[in-house]
Amino acid sequence: MPSSQPPQTPNHRIAAAAELFAEDDLTHRFAPIFARIAEGAVDREQKRDLPYAPVEWLREAGYTKLRVPRHYGGEGITLKAFFALVTRLGEADSNLPQILRVHGGFIESLLENGDEPLRDRWLTRIAQGEIIGGAVSERTSVTSNSVRLTQTDGTWHLDGEKYYTTGTLYADWVDVTAHDGQSNVRVLVKSDAPGLARIDDWDGFGQRLTGSGTARFEHVPVSHENLYRRYDATEPRRNSLLTAYYQALHVANLAGISRAALRDAVAFTQAKTRTFGIPGESSPRDNPLVHRVVGRLASLAYSTQSISASLANAIDEVSVARQEGRTDEQTYVRLDIQTFQAQQIVIEQTLQAATLLFEVGGASATSETRRFDRYWRNARVLASHNPAIIREAAIGDFYLNGKAHNERFGVSGS
Repeated sequence: MPSSQPPQTPNHRIAAAAELFAEDDLTHRFAPIFARIAEGAVDREQKRDLPYAPVEWLREAGYTKLRVPRHYGGEGITLKAFFALVTRLGEADSNLPQILRVHGGFIESLLENGDEPLRDRWLTRIAQGEIIGGAVSERTSVTSNSVRLTQTDGTWHLDGEKYYTTGTLYADWVDVTAHDGQSNVRVLVKSDAPGLARIDDWDGFGQRLTGSGTARFEHVPVSHENLYRRYDATEPRRNSLLTAYYQALHVANLAGISRAALRDAVAFTQAKTRTFGIPGESSPRDNPLVHRVVGRLASLAYSTQSISASLANAIDEVSVARQEGRTDEQTYVRLDIQTFQAQQIVIEQTLQAATLLFEVGGASATSETRRFDRYWRNARVLASHNPAIIREAAIGDFYLNGKAHNERFGVSGS
């Protein structure tokens, strides 16, 4: 008796093989938005068309408030669920997770903060759709702070310049590190405040649309209520999930790039009828060597996504333990080590996938109309934010000598 199920096409079989985890409500909910974002990714890349519209689609769909607890107006999803969506968004366009990386880190910092009025004020705003960008890093040194906070006639102002200001072009607020002459401060300013210039001069060869360029402050007025922290740059780093969060988001984004490489390799191969070196018309999809390439790409996508999911689950477990008062310094050290171990493998495998993609197509795969090169460029830039070689040495020192090397485990919000 014939099966009542419709026959599976090669497309269906590949999609089933690539699907690693059960579809859930969040995946279904955001799938049309991610597909819409993916449709315009190549065009935006070719024209350096900054993705203001995709950011708005995500805001309107509630993506920017997913981690905000329900009692503040958000959805309170787990980090594991969130990072799974990051991977899907990275598959659509890896610029988008990077644009919103500082925004997500700001939410996590509030969740760790014991100041309930501060949490309530900003988490409520984020739940209402406001987006946070960052102006923390500088070109010269990780410890320098050229932005000055001064008071004139009872009004505070910011003057100076920051670089690597990822997400500020798309944000409603900018989280700034400054110095008031006595201590370092963190302060939030409106992104359209007079005297604040957000400049798209990011010149990296990848992640070109993230707005990771300059923020210039010229007598920018600051409300005293938005000066939310004073700190000494030399003080020991407090126990925090932020290091793991920022790097795990890179890992999830890289996993998305691996998925995209597989997706495009399959679509490209299925549409071709000419195989290099074989006379006449032949189909690459029937070539055993092409089978091997796609099989390897599928395996790399599986591996990177599985490692990302495992890491996200570990961060969730520490988050729960923190809420229950079951964490200590070693808890966070072990989590950081686990995060950096995941980075070593996911970076290597994603770069391999981004290169292997070209083996299915010959010269035609290098066409500017496809921009397959963006996968390698974007992955290489993501991998360069925090040099993996330094992290690998720190991991080895930890296993050999039990040293945490906290100065090597700095948080990068760029």
